[in-house]
Amino acid sequence: MFGFELSFIWAGIIAFAVLTYVVLDGFDLGIGLLFPLTDDEEERSVMMNSVSPVWDGNETWLVLGGGGLFAVFPLAYAIVMPALYMPIILMLLALVFRGVAFEYRWRTERWKPLWDMAFFGGSLTAAMCQGIALGALVQGIEIEGRAYAGGWWDWLTPFSVLCGVAVTIGYAMLGATWLNMKLEGRIQRHMHSLAWPFAIGTVICMGAVSIWTPFLDSVYFSRWFSWPQAAWSAVVPVLLAGAVAGLFFGLRKKQEVRPFLCAQALFVLGFIGIGISFYPMMVPPSLSIVDAAAPDESLRFALVGTVVLVPMILIYTAYAYWVFRGKVDPAEGYH
Repeated sequence: MFGFELSFIWAGIIAFAVLTYVVLDGFDLGIGLLFPLTDDEEERSVMMNSVSPVWDGNETWLVLGGGGLFAVFPLAYAIVMPALYMPIILMLLALVFRGVAFEYRWRTERWKPLWDMAFFGGSLTAAMCQGIALGALVQGIEIEGRAYAGGWWDWLTPFSVLCGVAVTIGYAMLGATWLNMKLEGRIQRHMHSLAWPFAIGTVICMGAVSIWTPFLDSVYFSRWFSWPQAAWSAVVPVLLAGAVAGLFFGLRKKQEVRPFLCAQALFVLGFIGIGISFYPMMVPPSLSIVDAAAPDESLRFALVGTVVLVPMILIYTAYAYWVFRGKVDPAEGYH
């Protein structure tokens, strides 16, 4: 029984790590997505300075989520990696290339436009691949004999592409609302104007994904439309409607903090909605959390270190954001 409980505790830890990565790195990637829409070099530099103290630390949570999956759910890892090998590898390469571009653009004048495009390209590829991988997981992975039994291109479907577009537009919305909160003057006004179309696009894409998802699997459908499960699941759409209202109200009133928090709430609630759809499956439609877990001894051993490590990461992340709170001074930053 203890092992059963541990497997669910670990599923919660990994879900928390992935969600934290999305919340913290989503607006970071969104800033890169907004680069082609900027007016000048000053605007791009201030945008990058708004995340330069925290951008690399945000990706710690991606490492924790991926490493935790490998350590405590090895069967799930062994199935997911072959199924999603291409989008995951492309995402990792894009994040590496994006990190290089972040550093190199400050060291050159002649090649700065090239590195700016590399920063945008890395952000776009990473965002699209994250959404596609998520969509491919939600639509289900074919398993036979505890191994991946699908084809090389099973991850590339209309639904997964829609999820990729939704995540990309959503990240751009997060980036615009973050910059609206952190900047001042003409650049803030520009970011505020960009937040509107990306917010509308995010709501439309989330609506399309939400309508499509229940029809991917009968289990998903019953979770959302069969009584009494539907009574609990209905809380998520209600909260989503509230977040959407808060987002557009904040933008209309030219508020700074509310649009960003409501934009983040959309991602958190979307993540919860996905969890409702296929819980307790680790890899839908047939691999459960319990079946995918490592032996009890491994779960206990890894949990001891995680109980110490996760609070430490949370503390230094919170401290970094606290130290660099407030508006960004265009005269100071990462040079």
